[in-house]
Amino acid sequence: MAGRRAALKAIDWLAFAERVPPNQRGMFNALKTRTDAISAKLASLPETPAAIDWSYYRSAVAKPGMVDEFEKKFKALQIPEPVDTQTASISAQEADANKNAASYIEASKARITMYEQELDKFKNMIPFDQMTIEDLNDTFPETKLDKAKYPYWPHKPIAEL
Repeated sequence: MAGRRAALKAIDWLAFAERVPPNQRGMFNALKTRTDAISAKLASLPETPAAIDWSYYRSAVAKPGMVDEFEKKFKALQIPEPVDTQTASISAQEADANKNAASYIEASKARITMYEQELDKFKNMIPFDQMTIEDLNDTFPETKLDKAKYPYWPHKPIAEL
């Protein structure tokens, strides 16, 4: 039964609940309640449907051949099982998201090492109250004024001020 196979896919509700933001907790609880109700209803159904007693209907229906025709059509009836067309695309999206997350983690680690080096630079520099202009320009090169290129005060292009 297709429903049974779908029900076999277990959901880790505790892990799911950890990822739900507090403002969406009500929607999450409603989803879990509805899912539990559907699962309980599905579990209460028999594995196979009850067999039809065709001989009873042959004796109860007055028109001859009608029950035989229904039986033949019923046995010929094939209900197609839904085809899973989304799992492959979801798996591809998951793989892409995992790849993006891994690259983000690597970039974050690189930024962390850069920021730690910058923090070490700040921890080991001369205190500002003891710095000269030369020390300031050595520590922070962006503060150095280019008096040769811009001989007049403020020694920077007006657009950069």
